[in-house]
Amino acid sequence: MVRLFLNRAAVANLRRLLVFALVILTSAPLASGKKSKPEPQLVPELLLEGGRKLTFERSFSGQRDVKTKKSFWSHVVDFVAGEPDYHGLIRPYSVVTDSRGRVIVTDPGASGIHIFDFQQQKYKFVSRLGGRDPLQSPQCVAVDRDDNIYTTDSESGKIFVFDRTGKFQHVIGSLKGGEGYFKRPTGIAVDSAAQRIYVTDTLRNKIYVLDMRGSIVQTMGKTGQGDGEFNFPTELRLQGQDLIVVDAMNFRIQVLDRSGAFQFAIGSEGQERGQLFRPKGIGVDSEGHIYIVDGLNSIVQVFDREKNLLYYFGGRGAELGDFELPAGLFIDGADRVFVVDSYNHRIQEFQYHGLAKRPEPGGGQ
Repeated sequence: MVRLFLNRAAVANLRRLLVFALVILTSAPLASGKKSKPEPQLVPELLLEGGRKLTFERSFSGQRDVKTKKSFWSHVVDFVAGEPDYHGLIRPYSVVTDSRGRVIVTDPGASGIHIFDFQQQKYKFVSRLGGRDPLQSPQCVAVDRDDNIYTTDSESGKIFVFDRTGKFQHVIGSLKGGEGYFKRPTGIAVDSAAQRIYVTDTLRNKIYVLDMRGSIVQTMGKTGQGDGEFNFPTELRLQGQDLIVVDAMNFRIQVLDRSGAFQFAIGSEGQERGQLFRPKGIGVDSEGHIYIVDGLNSIVQVFDREKNLLYYFGGRGAELGDFELPAGLFIDGADRVFVVDSYNHRIQEFQYHGLAKRPEPGGGQ
């Protein structure tokens, strides 16, 4: 006869497992009962001219917001060992979506990149610590037509390239001594059709155009306040034939063509509506309206190509629809507007309901 001896801790754990299993197996009918839930906070719709509108969709701040599928035994393990540590946004900066609808967010506070896949209920955190090329302070992010991920690193002076699964591929701009070529790379955009990468070097006041191997094929701009000149350029965006650049310390955005020729500028220094004081992220909706984040005023201002202010949204605060030091912005092909609400450690998603069908990117990302 074999006897099984259990110490007190083992007995206690076994009891917990049995109780937990009983709860799991019997909780389904109870879930449809009268259990009360807190009322969600409602954000008013922004009704615009001609039947257009902007609606708030959701906010997310980390891995917990992706409702990942778990097996019964995963629940058991979590109950016994405790829930795992979940990644959260610390100091998010830039955002983009890929062809599969995944939301990709750089986080210099975490020295990594968050990949949110709400459709597949998956999340991944990408980092690269130690070794020859550690990812230190990822800034702006872009994807190519194959969903490879490109991010600038302002600390190392390099561009890091990961495949669509988040696996590291290589760096661009690494010199023989290990240091980076760029002084402070910030904005980045990828033209897959033309096989070109555009990157701003903020401290050099230039835009570099690279081939896909990282060789420089063209430079744009110089220090100054004139047309096509820059004073701390940061983010940039390719849209059709336009290259839109945040000219931060000239308190404006400049719209160039792909060759670097100046077309027009929007903004002037000030804190009144229609002016810019801390321009950050930029994006373009299906009707060609240009969205500009004003980080210091915690709003997003929307202009047409004739430089007219159409509307703005946001305001300083922590409630849904408010921002605190917002940074990046991205508008995808379905007119979903993602705003990096940096100091509130979250991404806020809005939906623009326009009248026109969004055009094809025209060789952009």
